[in-house]
Amino acid sequence: MLASVASRPTFKRLPRAVREQQMLDAAVRVFSRRGFHEASMDEIADEAGISKPMVYAYLGSKDDLFRACVNREGTRLLESIVSVVGDDLPADEQLWRGLRGFFAFVGAHRDGWAVLYRQAKSRQPFADDLAALRTRIVAVVAGMLGRAVQAARTSAHEQDLTASAYALVGAAESIADWLADHPEADPDHSAARLMNFSWLGARQLLQGELWQPSSA
Repeated sequence: MLASVASRPTFKRLPRAVREQQMLDAAVRVFSRRGFHEASMDEIADEAGISKPMVYAYLGSKDDLFRACVNREGTRLLESIVSVVGDDLPADEQLWRGLRGFFAFVGAHRDGWAVLYRQAKSRQPFADDLAALRTRIVAVVAGMLGRAVQAARTSAHEQDLTASAYALVGAAESIADWLADHPEADPDHSAARLMNFSWLGARQLLQGELWQPSSA
């Protein structure tokens, strides 16, 4: 009897925070692969290597779990930008670092990107969570452009800065969606492409140059 007891396998009890992250990792992979409606809690539990009741106990219903995935991936995305953009850097360096951080997230978390921009985007109430994240990213970019305008000792209307930020974020999202489907692509190259496309024009704007239609 003693030998039988001694031979039983023992399992290390993981801290709750670690276990939750494992569940979220598994859920992100399954939601990315199957989509929200087709993904099942059974499959997510199998992916995480735990029981389905444990998933419910830790993270709630399927809707709760999906929202937790959206919130975590969104926080990661925002932090990847904010953490590298220092206010004391030149404007072009701020933009370059921000773009590199953004595309580095997509390159490292393609499943997370798919959950955010392909799954959450078209479903309520998750679309509202994504819209709030996008608004925060636009605010970061608009603030960066505003500091660049001040450093160049020029002026710009707040609406122009916000519109420019939306345009830049939209372009970044489009390239990121392409990057997510091309694992062989280098995230830094994607950042450089958008940097060249956007900064050359932005630099002229900061110098006070404006395009005028030939018919004006």
